[in-house]
Amino acid sequence: MADFYDARGNTYFVASPDEIGRFSELPRTAAEAAASRGRWAASAIERICGRRNASEGKRYLSDGLLVGPFPEENAFGLLIVNTDGTLAERSGNGLTIFSQFLVDTGRAHRTDAFIVRIYHDNPGAPMVEARVEAAVRDGRKGFWIDMGLPTYGLSAVDASSEYVGVSEFEGRPTFRVFALEQIEASWQCSQFVNVGNPHCVTFLKTPSLLPSMEQIGSRNWMPRLAAIANSTESNGVRGSGRPCRNGINLQWASRVGSDTIAARVFERGEGPTLSSGSSATAVACAARALGLVDAKTVNVAMPGGVAPVRFDENNGILERVMLFGEARKSNPQE
Repeated sequence: MADFYDARGNTYFVASPDEIGRFSELPRTAAEAAASRGRWAASAIERICGRRNASEGKRYLSDGLLVGPFPEENAFGLLIVNTDGTLAERSGNGLTIFSQFLVDTGRAHRTDAFIVRIYHDNPGAPMVEARVEAAVRDGRKGFWIDMGLPTYGLSAVDASSEYVGVSEFEGRPTFRVFALEQIEASWQCSQFVNVGNPHCVTFLKTPSLLPSMEQIGSRNWMPRLAAIANSTESNGVRGSGRPCRNGINLQWASRVGSDTIAARVFERGEGPTLSSGSSATAVACAARALGLVDAKTVNVAMPGGVAPVRFDENNGILERVMLFGEARKSNPQE
């Protein structure tokens, strides 16, 4: 039976390779399983994450499925399966949940740092390796997850200039994503950032301009946002000129204070999401690059909770970006 975990309102089932192997031919290594995900991922999502009673609400009980650990030398192998059957290159909350699962099952210990290797099927991105450090912050037991170093611009997210123009936000250069502007005219100032997976952060002048979760998930907006975000074809949806061939995660953000950014999230392959660790990291990195925040730790406030993002520097040079998170085992029916 797969275990169910919650991290800031972002939920995942965690299933071992052996459990998936009971109903599907799953290769024994994470790399081979990633390469063959078309043969097993969709059925695993339906079997494990599908609602037992589909009378109302979301189609799935969770935001995705974590498959692991796969045997690795000095690391734990992981696959992050979106509910559309695709594989994510990184998920901050997913890594937090997987880390808690490893500790809960005795595979890892809170006294030791460990490495998680994330395999996916995006040929344009390398395998992701994340260092995890157990920590206590404000009395809460959690983990600092190494999210790597950000990169910025069109090439960082494999975006096409055909669908993108230029703009500025508070005097700093940003991008105009034409398909986003067609949905809402105020969405004119975006920053492309890659933190192991691609993101488009759209900045708004006040938090009151942030879209609500209901708006993001509405019949009017959701198909159009999905056509921009997802890596599949847009099927002729109006305003669906996809800026990135492999899809992109979408965020909307606004500065609240010198160390706080409010944000909303629409995930590639998922849709409206209460919180996302990699999205929070992207928002904090984009805001810092634009000079909107200068704190060592930036708090990204999402409807599902606040995600602290820490910038570790040495002599003024950014060495790594760390995300703090905590997770708890839960009941999928809650």
